[in-house]
Amino acid sequence: MIDCLNAARYFIMRAYEDGLEAEMTNMKVQKLLYYAQSLHLALYNEPLFEAEIQAWRYGPVCPPAYKFYSEFEAKQLPIPDKESLLQLPPQKQELLEEIWEYFGSYHAYKLSDMTHVEFPWKKARKGFPPQASSTEPILLHDMKELGYQKLDRIERDRPAYELAMSETVNNAFASEPLNRIGKGEVHDWLNSVIF
Repeated sequence: MIDCLNAARYFIMRAYEDGLEAEMTNMKVQKLLYYAQSLHLALYNEPLFEAEIQAWRYGPVCPPAYKFYSEFEAKQLPIPDKESLLQLPPQKQELLEEIWEYFGSYHAYKLSDMTHVEFPWKKARKGFPPQASSTEPILLHDMKELGYQKLDRIERDRPAYELAMSETVNNAFASEPLNRIGKGEVHDWLNSVIF
């Protein structure tokens, strides 16, 4: 497992590299950490980081990362020291990069809106009024299920997916079935079953 702050730093660094630093707020980092945890659980059946994610009023929050960046509130987060990223294993960096590529261009409010309609946050918030505070944890199992859904969506959104699926369907219709049913075979079979 990695430190949740190192995952946060990775996303912040990527925002600066892509010229999106003005949009990189604590809220956005929280949502990216939530999706990182969800996808890692789905891919590897284990958490990316130990810190729990809670169902706060404005969406999922990783408390240690939130507290670390809380002084900035909705302001741009400072660029992290590149040395801290050296602690990230290459496999984890690859996963974080995939998450950044898919979710990084979304504004914090868009990410927050997305999390508010997804079942893990809604389930953890069940029984709480919309404006109520909560530190209810979002279950790892629920995040893992969400991770499977997101992996499917990410795969379907890739340009190569539509082409591959189109080729598969065309090949299926173009090929001859191995056991073509002949005229009258279904009728004969039904008669043998019924009588």
